[in-house]
Amino acid sequence: MEQSHSARASQISRRDFLQALGGTAAGISLAPDKLLGSISSAETGSRQKTTATVRGAFIYPPTESLKQDGYYSWPGSTFDAEERQKQYAAKIKEIEQKLGMRISMDSTPLDDAETVARFIDDVKQSKPDGLLLIPFKKGHWEHVTRIVEEAKLPTVVLATLGVLLVDHISQLHRKSGVYLISSPDNLNAVEDGMKMIKTACWMRESRIVCIAGSEAKETVVPHLGTQVRTIPGDRFVEEFNRIGATETVKKLAGAYFKNAKKVIQPTKADILDAAKTYFVLKRIIETEQADAVMMDCLPGLRKPHKHPPPCMGFMSLRDEGIPAGCQADLNTTLTLMIVQQLFGKPGSQQNSSMETERNHYFGAHCTCPSRLSGTGGSAEPYILMSHAEAGWGCVPRVLWRTGQEVTMALYLSEKTPLMHIYSGKVVACPDIPPAGGCRTNVEITINEVDDVCDVKGMHQVIFYGNHARQLRTFCQLYGINVVT
Repeated sequence: MEQSHSARASQISRRDFLQALGGTAAGISLAPDKLLGSISSAETGSRQKTTATVRGAFIYPPTESLKQDGYYSWPGSTFDAEERQKQYAAKIKEIEQKLGMRISMDSTPLDDAETVARFIDDVKQSKPDGLLLIPFKKGHWEHVTRIVEEAKLPTVVLATLGVLLVDHISQLHRKSGVYLISSPDNLNAVEDGMKMIKTACWMRESRIVCIAGSEAKETVVPHLGTQVRTIPGDRFVEEFNRIGATETVKKLAGAYFKNAKKVIQPTKADILDAAKTYFVLKRIIETEQADAVMMDCLPGLRKPHKHPPPCMGFMSLRDEGIPAGCQADLNTTLTLMIVQQLFGKPGSQQNSSMETERNHYFGAHCTCPSRLSGTGGSAEPYILMSHAEAGWGCVPRVLWRTGQEVTMALYLSEKTPLMHIYSGKVVACPDIPPAGGCRTNVEITINEVDDVCDVKGMHQVIFYGNHARQLRTFCQLYGINVVT
């Protein structure tokens, strides 16, 4: 499998490359996203999952009873609770449909200890994935805290601004298992909370196929419940050796070449082999009915070469929204899955380093998604290079957008799970040379620490957008310690 690099691929003309691929020129003119959509053999073959279910209730007394008492307290006499319930219920129905989950809100508000007790008993029987509680009166706050304490389920609480005082907010603001929203009619935050519950449900029912070692086995990730199905590394080699230079493989190779800003070391054969790895990985994912993949790829890159670097295949999988973790790193793969489900964005796993003179973080790896803004977004420019450490094959050098806000996270599946969470901005993608390291690199600022050398972790996931606060809320909702 070792390739000669005496003839530099940067000297290959586009005409020569397309002629080498045969009759595939028509397909190559497609945009990358359309091309991948047209040649993918199928969606991932994951098992059917249950619909995430949330049970909800509005908590307040009838306005008529407050009129009779002649005193409303917060939110006050001009607050129309019944009309607000109708408005919220309609918005919640839209969220339910948008997220593809079930949010069952009781039509009759909870008003006293008896109705609250019945609600709690019903929740314990039906066992939903989470709760949504919406109080419309300060004096009914004790009903909210009672439900939280007795139901013991992940709970999102929405109290529109001007319902609660500081003492009420402080009770649940940092409480594990609760996401408290004290904000004016903030149904967008409710949607975030519902997506968190859906993500946890999805993680619990998902499967990672791990391509590593020589033995087949299955394990379950503590706390999250995700299944890991390990298959021998030789399975990838066997599948790769079986795949030919089909028209769809040639189309993908052509797209890699056409959409590259530059091609430096890889040969035509390297680019074709890189395209094959995508279809091999996709085939394994479908056969094993998996939702994500991770692979111990480095042993196969050493001499004698067993297979080419799968880095372009990993790029294309992540661009499709399929999490793919390098070096069979479980924690990284779990993080990629959580990020993809919560934010619809692929992440980039990287080796951790620092630029000490400017106090910047420096991360680099030989694969990276190109559609960093999301699976439906446009691709960032990339350059095709050889694998940095192995010195052969075809991998992407994706160029991140300068000034882009980013989040960096790493879930650690320990006895007590924790997550490292940081945020910052892209400063540069240092040129290679003079910089060394892996081919895709990114230099970023870090907001959470004064000295960037205090950043914790290795193989953290970096992705577009400042989502640090939402990630911390997800961790609070599911009892995951946050360490920065």
